[in-house]
Amino acid sequence: MNDTTQESKQVLEQFWMTMQTNDFRRVGELLHDDYILEWPQSGERIRGRANFIAVNENYPAHGRWEFTVHQIVAEGDRVVSDVDVTDGAVRGRVITFSTVREGRILHQTEFWPDPYEAPEWRAQWVERL
Repeated sequence: MNDTTQESKQVLEQFWMTMQTNDFRRVGELLHDDYILEWPQSGERIRGRANFIAVNENYPAHGRWEFTVHQIVAEGDRVVSDVDVTDGAVRGRVITFSTVREGRILHQTEFWPDPYEAPEWRAQWVERL
């Protein structure tokens, strides 16, 4: 793993560890001055550190956010993370594509797929998790 790849991966590891603290102002310190977060499924874009912090601080959560990182894969300044997120009542799984510049997160695109019940027709060929 080259230095850029290692550094980029470490930035995202730090990001998720800091998200776990629920101190979103501290998380903001890991974001580049030109930070952008995109949510394609809802058609929203969060521009800037202050807006990222405000969205997270004002989210109507049922409790503290908990994050379980399943995998982080990096190549150069691009990093993909697969993370479970819950506030104790709502649970989601987020796939986040991140770009790191100058040791901070410049851009993220997050996909929040909704879970669904597996159809019965394929039950004989699959394992339930």
